[in-house]
Amino acid sequence: MTRPDRLIGAHAPTSGGIAKAALPYADATGAEVVQVFVSNPRGWALSAGDPAQDEAFRAGCQQRGLAVYVHAPLLVNLGSPTPLTVERSAAAVRHSLHRGAEIGARAVVFHAGSSVTEEHYPAALRQIREALLPLLDWSGERGGPRLLVEPSAGGGRSVAARVEQLAAVLAAVDHHPQLGVCFDTCHAWAAGHDVATPGGMAATLDALVASCGPGRLGLVHANDSKDGCGSRRDRHENIGAGMIGEKAFGELLAHPATAGVPMVVETPTRGHAGHAADIATLKHLRDATLAH
Repeated sequence: MTRPDRLIGAHAPTSGGIAKAALPYADATGAEVVQVFVSNPRGWALSAGDPAQDEAFRAGCQQRGLAVYVHAPLLVNLGSPTPLTVERSAAAVRHSLHRGAEIGARAVVFHAGSSVTEEHYPAALRQIREALLPLLDWSGERGGPRLLVEPSAGGGRSVAARVEQLAAVLAAVDHHPQLGVCFDTCHAWAAGHDVATPGGMAATLDALVASCGPGRLGLVHANDSKDGCGSRRDRHENIGAGMIGEKAFGELLAHPATAGVPMVVETPTRGHAGHAADIATLKHLRDATLAH
């Protein structure tokens, strides 16, 4: 049974056509929400898209009741001290927003990035402001997708790794209503939030709400971790098979901040069996948690 209060799904492939690849994947995994890349995730080339595939994808998602999210390319770093990287990053986020609007996405996720050095951090926040404000205004005026900033796992001089650091990013864009947050459980764990200890996930989400305000959480990346707390290593594991453990995800689903917030797994796929199993696990936890 689909629970509109907490949809659960997966990052879906798009190779060969967004409708041809992502819709069967959603069916095979039991996804209620899909996240997709709309261009090369590890390059700067920006794909125009196929209007016929876009139309088929929108229609297929509407028919299935699938919520859609776009993940911007992984290279995006609006806080970089290299001007060309900032320019390309802004173009990639802009492209993701436009493509997201074309395929009916609710939001576009982008990584918070890194200032590389402590000295560049104030300039990094100014760069984020200059790049994002026009895009947030553009999308807001058209009723387009929100932008969701995703904290990193903590490597380098991250602009935001711990959830408390998101406050500075939101302040940089004057708390624009179009900017929300994507919370990644593996990243939070890697950045030092002990979400595995009983009460730890709830405390982390409490800290997120305290730092960002209510209503800012727009998506959850539900990923277990291969590494220890504070490792700063971003290596995802299937739900319950990693060091975070299954119980923490029940706590995640029970928290008031996740009400109405979809969850996407970005775990090892094993064809599609890994995602199917993780979605089934999270649905079971959701139904057990919300039944009380």
